[in-house]
Amino acid sequence: MKTPYQSSVDQVLADQQVTIDAGLNSQTVKNRLAEVGPNELTQGKKKSMLARFLDQFKDFMIIVLLVAALISGVVVHEWADAAIILAVVLLNAVFGVFQESKAEEAIDALKEMSTPNAHVRRDDQIMTVPSTELVPGDVVLLEAGDVVPADLRLVESANLKIEESALTGESVPVDKQIGALDESEVGIGDRTNMAFMNSNVTYGRGVGVVVATGMATEVGRIAGMINSAEETTTPLQDNLSQLGKTLTVMILVIAVIVFGVGLWRNSASLPEMFLTAISLAVAAIPEGLPAIVTIILALGTQKMAKRNALVRKLPAVETLGSTDIIASDKTGTLTQNKMTVEKVYYDGQLHDAIDPITGNNPIMQIMNFSNDTKIQEDGTMLGDPTETALVAYGETKDFDLPNKLAEMPRINEVPFDSERKLMTTIHQLANGQYFVATKGAPDELLKRISRVVDNDNVTPMSDDTREAILAQNKGLAVQALRVLGMAYKVVTELPATIDSDSVENDLIFAGLVGMIDPERPEAAAAVAEAKAAGIRPMMITGDHRDTAEAIAVRLGIIEAGDDAAVITGAELDKQSDEEFTKNVDKYSVYARVAPEHKVRIVNAWQSLGKVVAMTGDGVNDAPALKAADIGIGMGITGTEVSKGASDMVLADDNFKTIVVAVEEGRKVFSNIQKSIQYLLSANLGEVLTLFMMTMLGWDILAPVHILWINLVTDTFPAIALGVEPTEPGIMNQKPRGRKSNFFTGGVGSAVIWQGILEGLLTLGVYYIAITWPVHTTDAAIHADALTMAYATLGLIQLFHAFNVKSVHQSLFTVGAFRNKAFNWAVLASFILLAVTILVPGFNGLFHVTELGLSQWGVVLGAGVAIIVIVEIVKFFQRRFATKA
Repeated sequence: MKTPYQSSVDQVLADQQVTIDAGLNSQTVKNRLAEVGPNELTQGKKKSMLARFLDQFKDFMIIVLLVAALISGVVVHEWADAAIILAVVLLNAVFGVFQESKAEEAIDALKEMSTPNAHVRRDDQIMTVPSTELVPGDVVLLEAGDVVPADLRLVESANLKIEESALTGESVPVDKQIGALDESEVGIGDRTNMAFMNSNVTYGRGVGVVVATGMATEVGRIAGMINSAEETTTPLQDNLSQLGKTLTVMILVIAVIVFGVGLWRNSASLPEMFLTAISLAVAAIPEGLPAIVTIILALGTQKMAKRNALVRKLPAVETLGSTDIIASDKTGTLTQNKMTVEKVYYDGQLHDAIDPITGNNPIMQIMNFSNDTKIQEDGTMLGDPTETALVAYGETKDFDLPNKLAEMPRINEVPFDSERKLMTTIHQLANGQYFVATKGAPDELLKRISRVVDNDNVTPMSDDTREAILAQNKGLAVQALRVLGMAYKVVTELPATIDSDSVENDLIFAGLVGMIDPERPEAAAAVAEAKAAGIRPMMITGDHRDTAEAIAVRLGIIEAGDDAAVITGAELDKQSDEEFTKNVDKYSVYARVAPEHKVRIVNAWQSLGKVVAMTGDGVNDAPALKAADIGIGMGITGTEVSKGASDMVLADDNFKTIVVAVEEGRKVFSNIQKSIQYLLSANLGEVLTLFMMTMLGWDILAPVHILWINLVTDTFPAIALGVEPTEPGIMNQKPRGRKSNFFTGGVGSAVIWQGILEGLLTLGVYYIAITWPVHTTDAAIHADALTMAYATLGLIQLFHAFNVKSVHQSLFTVGAFRNKAFNWAVLASFILLAVTILVPGFNGLFHVTELGLSQWGVVLGAGVAIIVIVEIVKFFQRRFATKA
């Protein structure tokens, strides 16, 4: 069965069992409405707030923390530990629900775009009905300013133009016609006899028969793709899950070893050793990690907001930092979505738009007179984008159109139509003669030209001149410019009948005008920055191949002549998913694509393990925005649909802001790494200390000691590390990609050796305290030793926080005190640690004693030692790396 665009008007009317003049009758409408349902979009089942809340507890790290809280309270009877862990988990869940509650708005936005009413013919009458009541077969009347209420097969067209950029990505309104299309597969943008739901009528009028409603429309297909799109996990979420699993395994192994060795050495009874092993496991868990990651991401969103990148989902802050591919829509994202005059050919010479030209030049008069643009009182222009571009160009050349029209008023016209591709207006001159201004397709216009004007001299059109004009037209078209020809004549009297045959003849050629939707001024530099950062920028557009290729060359996405890097949607359809995945690396520009093509492109790259960012502003971009690892919507030109499907929105629609956000994302991941390095090395130091104390039969640190260090002394510096300044050269590194994790880049080995170092220094202080005691009684000696070990473990971690400002760079290179928040965090943590020892009343609560000056000297020496030792190790690491 033929599709509506392949069928003739008569065939479509027969298929829908309707006539243009009468329309459907009321009973038929009622029957069809019962059969196909209302003309509206349906939405996938939304999760309840409770379901969203429970989803927050599916994360592996959160499950580990819940088990830890259960063990702390029920088994070890440390209810304070359990309460604090549960508070962290609950706060994390509440914050996650709050973020997600704003994320499912795409279908609602699609619904809001739909026009509320439609003008239809029913029962031999023209009536206005709610668009939700339209059914297949309804005859719909369209005129300029209307929003198309359903998918229509056009059956009448009078200079009808429909703007479809939000659906197809093509920036210029489409000229519509009613003839059948012979091709079996025609892209949406080339279905010139169709009008699609939610597109806008910009010019002329028409009549169409409804052939699809609701979810069966092209917009409905997009809504279905949005509903069925699977939520992708970000690299950050993958890394946190992997980290949780790794920590759990390590903690369980350590707990089992301690339990087994303790029983083997008869260190304690079985119940006591079990409690000791459980305490050790609980101590090893970084309780504050989920909250710290959330806080760092939230701080990152504030930073990005100040730089015009508005984050809608927290993990998106970091995802851009690992991005391998930025697949960008062209119209409105890389380009301005505004037709602009770029080249003008007159007097036998090609000129740039910035070159001077007088208002009396015939080409200036023609482009402004043969034009239906309306200038509002506030200076804004209403009309076809191509025509408004011509008037805007005239304004830059001080062509005062209102005054010129007052001097030479329009008295008649031959309107544009898609058959002859010309438009003519006739103007009254002061001397009683008439100025005829004609603009249109150069090849059609040249058929009606007999003369040419060159520097005010009118001469007959020669074959050489005609060939030169055609050559210029071809040269401009190759650059993806939309070319219009300009011609005129002055006559003493008008024919009795004003039509194309009587008016558009014996014209004088005045020139050519080349227009384009130009690239954004900053886009080329942003593309270059992305490439320097190891990111591959790609263009995806609904525009024609030549236009897409020309813009991509101008932006530096591909090199001139690299035709193999450009592929159309039709060519893409010929490849299976397996073939396309093998070939996807060859292509950087995708032209004339449909929404499903964009999703295929995203999926192909993701199947190769790449992290994909997709930018877009139209309805047609929404499915790909949702499928991508990070969808980036446009805040100004973007539809609410694209914003609703996005993880991040650019407030300034500036492609450069994406590169800025990439830098911020890389910084966020780097700072999360620093926080994790700090927390895990600290926890490893604690575990090693407790393990060795147990093995050596020493007094073991109390749970309250570990809890205070973990949630107070550790947490503040770990959060402050999240706002560390960007390290130099971060944008010269290759993207991390999906396979990297928190332990790459030397972080994993640093956690291990630095954690061991912390533990050894703490054990060393305990050993010094019992070997060279200040007191004489055994109880006092061990009480002092335990207090010194507790103070050392806390203080050494505060000193170590300075070390993790960079994995390899010296503390003195990155700047010890550049981060004011970090300085205050370390000071606050030090005060909270000191209070537990120095302030009377806290000694009994924390099981500590007062220390003398010499004892404090030993503790302070151990804290300083970790900076010295780490600096020495880093120095040799850099030396070996340089030699390698």
